[in-house]
Amino acid sequence: MRLFIRLAILELSLAAILFGSAGRLDLPWFWALIGVHVVLMSAAIRGIEPYLMRERFRPAPGGEDRNLRWRVAPFLLAHFIVAGLDVGRFGCSGPLPLVAHGTGLLFYVSGVALAMRALVVNRFFSPVVRIQEERGHRLITEGPYRFVRHPGYAGMLFSFLGSGLVLGSWWSLLPLIPVVVLILRRTILEDHHLRKHLEGYVGYAERVRYRLLPGVW
Repeated sequence: MRLFIRLAILELSLAAILFGSAGRLDLPWFWALIGVHVVLMSAAIRGIEPYLMRERFRPAPGGEDRNLRWRVAPFLLAHFIVAGLDVGRFGCSGPLPLVAHGTGLLFYVSGVALAMRALVVNRFFSPVVRIQEERGHRLITEGPYRFVRHPGYAGMLFSFLGSGLVLGSWWSLLPLIPVVVLILRRTILEDHHLRKHLEGYVGYAERVRYRLLPGVW
């Protein structure tokens, strides 16, 4: 129940930011984004084990890059504020064609679903780069980890980039550039850490060659 309360607070905050910046409520693609996010997050909460949620919200001491979420948060906030101002008040991006909205929604849904699937499959999915020895940390190769080594980060990037198109704002993609850089940096850092400290990861990296996108990187 506590997790669903947190989700409700998150969604209400997102709605307040988007519609407050836009100054109007008659924006169906804004509602679509929020509705899809509610459905996907609710489904994920039901599949995540309680001890993993404790690690997500209050990771144990130690590890590297502990402040990634706080570094990313201001840019995501700017992303949604810019989208609201652009679409609701100034119209700088102009009306996007339906195919652009639809493509963005496809990217957004796919990205969130991929990240949530990685979260459910990987019982050691943490916001901190560390080996969770207290929980018997082992290599995860199931689910989306069969195709890329960091599907959670890949899903985040897809969803962030897709959200700008769903909302209908090209300008809202600009604040996401630092987010992409931070996620790529985290991916490299975590990959190096796991190679050094997680048993079997080097062999896994040889079998699954790509970090985020098959055939690219």
